[in-house]
Amino acid sequence: MPKMLFGMVAGLGFLILVGLGSVGGFVLFDRINPPPLDKLTDLSVEVVDRDGALLRAYTNKAGQWRLGADLDGVDAEFIDILLTYEDKRFWDHVGVDLRAILRASWQLLSNGRIISGASTISMQLARLLEPREKRSFKAKFWQMLRALQLEERMSKREILTAYLTLAPYGGNLEGIRAASLAYFAKEPKELSLAQAALLVALPQSPEARRPDISPKRALAARNTVLERMAIAGLMPESEVTRASAQPLEAVRHTMPQLAAHVADRLYSQSSLQRKHQTTLDRDLQEKMEQVLLDATGKLAPDLSAALILADGKSGAILAEVGSADYLSAARSGWIDMTRKQRSPGSALKPFIYGLAFEEGLIRAQTQITDSPVDFGGYRPKNFDMGYQGDVSIHDALLLSLNVPAVALLDAVGPARLMERLKRGDVTVKLPEGSDVGLAIGLGGLGITLKDLTQLYTSFVNDGRIKRLHEQPLIPSASATFRMPVLDREASWHVSHILKDTTPPRGTGKLSIAYKTGTSYGYRDAWSVGFDGRYVIGVWVGKPDNSAVPGITGRSAAAPILYEAFARSGLTLTPFPKAPFGAQEQAFADLPPTLKHFRISTLWTAPSQVPEASPQISYPPDGARIELTPTAQGKQMPLVVKLQNGRPPFRWLGNGRVFAANGRKRRISWMPDGQGQSTLTVIDAAGRADSVSVFLQVPSEAP
Repeated sequence: MPKMLFGMVAGLGFLILVGLGSVGGFVLFDRINPPPLDKLTDLSVEVVDRDGALLRAYTNKAGQWRLGADLDGVDAEFIDILLTYEDKRFWDHVGVDLRAILRASWQLLSNGRIISGASTISMQLARLLEPREKRSFKAKFWQMLRALQLEERMSKREILTAYLTLAPYGGNLEGIRAASLAYFAKEPKELSLAQAALLVALPQSPEARRPDISPKRALAARNTVLERMAIAGLMPESEVTRASAQPLEAVRHTMPQLAAHVADRLYSQSSLQRKHQTTLDRDLQEKMEQVLLDATGKLAPDLSAALILADGKSGAILAEVGSADYLSAARSGWIDMTRKQRSPGSALKPFIYGLAFEEGLIRAQTQITDSPVDFGGYRPKNFDMGYQGDVSIHDALLLSLNVPAVALLDAVGPARLMERLKRGDVTVKLPEGSDVGLAIGLGGLGITLKDLTQLYTSFVNDGRIKRLHEQPLIPSASATFRMPVLDREASWHVSHILKDTTPPRGTGKLSIAYKTGTSYGYRDAWSVGFDGRYVIGVWVGKPDNSAVPGITGRSAAAPILYEAFARSGLTLTPFPKAPFGAQEQAFADLPPTLKHFRISTLWTAPSQVPEASPQISYPPDGARIELTPTAQGKQMPLVVKLQNGRPPFRWLGNGRVFAANGRKRRISWMPDGQGQSTLTVIDAAGRADSVSVFLQVPSEAP
């Protein structure tokens, strides 16, 4: 009996020593050879919207789409199917399922071949972290060791999350999110039963079962998973039958590519940061990109456009589109035109009028004379080369008349306008060798669409600018600038006028105010509009800064602005009420000093302005022009614009005189037909100008 007891104690001691030795050996192995977890940090960079929705992603260093998984962002039914199919006791085992190993071993011995596997999710994660070319018992044993290591270091949720981040789904797709976006164009939270079953089946043979390459195999694998779920009692037979009858989705979608220019900019600033959050709204961004794409489809193929939609109350940019088509070579779509400085044309005029209101020089019904004036050698002309005579300040701003704007800028001082622009944290660029002069009022400087839109936030904030930002501000930061660009009353007066601007042709009336601008030489078309909260800025033109004959802010940019407001889905906010002391006055109620604004007598009177030779301003010499047909198939006349010269004028097309009003500087010309044509004008003093143009009919015309 003592011998037997001694033997039992000795045997137990041996087992304890073996156990302790095994534990000690595992601990030593674990310290010397920890599991490689670097793959879990080599993830795709994501750019997300204000709510975390994916806007754009970039492949990782290895060229794979590997998006970090989040269990709370994955359909719960998918998790249930995955664990039922792959690892029933996942939440209970320590990384190795002994019962599954015994079952698989018995099946192997009984049948002489592998019937089922015994790999746990933890073991599969170990294989993904440390791939081995050959499948062998040695490799399987190594996976078991790694699985035990992972279980020591990570919680069950972390292991499952890591698996769903690295699981292969065919091609360069890794992880449930990349697969769900690529195969179904949706996040894994929104998977249907049939879609979830397919994504459970794919990692077992990702290349052989790819739905976009081998749809039959993919369908069979999906239905096998569904059948197993019915057998396991996870879901009713009727539900499985319905899901099995659904056709397979066999298309691989492109990854989200919204806000491409914003994403590229953030990625270039910090490619090591895995996730970049923005203030953008995915739904609005998608709508605005489609608005520009639809609009430029009606324009020349080499024209681009850009748009910014911002919450003027907070300064948060809700949508930003740098070009009409990011992938278009013809439109140079890769160039972000929201950040390029271009001439704003008349888009800064509201701030000139605002300064004049602030100084008490004018009221909306104050009369001002629109006629030729020489401001010390600077002779502004209106866009249509005509003059309106006496007009109200209200109408002068709405008609965007140049002489009144320059006269007001002369009165308040161009340096003061520049100082107010600086208050709004706006960077402008003057032409090389130029000083701050009156020309800045008509677009004689460079400004970006972002900065111009930022300036217009003053009209929804009582004259104070909100700094536009595309990423959330830190808690201690403020978007509001301390000094206003305009005082409250002046801001109200200007916005009260701009809300009366006529809508673009073919659009409905919206409760918004807006201003357009066209740069010198027909290079840039602008339109910036606002309601009581939101501000939208639009630019149209060529990225290479070349001319676009006939393009204007009203014809090209304003319709896009209206379409953007209409299709945004935003509820338009009413304009603020007039502040105390600001009111609209009829002309008769104005004090005598405000009935008329007198242009400084320092400047040359109209009769003293040297007379210049006639010049055909449109069409430009050498232009190629499409002759627009009417709905009935007839050819529409071509609008011709003239500046300078002394009326009456005589017009010749290809050497033949044609009828035209001899005193007008804007006429209609009906060309003989297509091809090269020469247009000539002769004024009363015998001076002439000619342009040669090539006329053609659009290919899609009837």
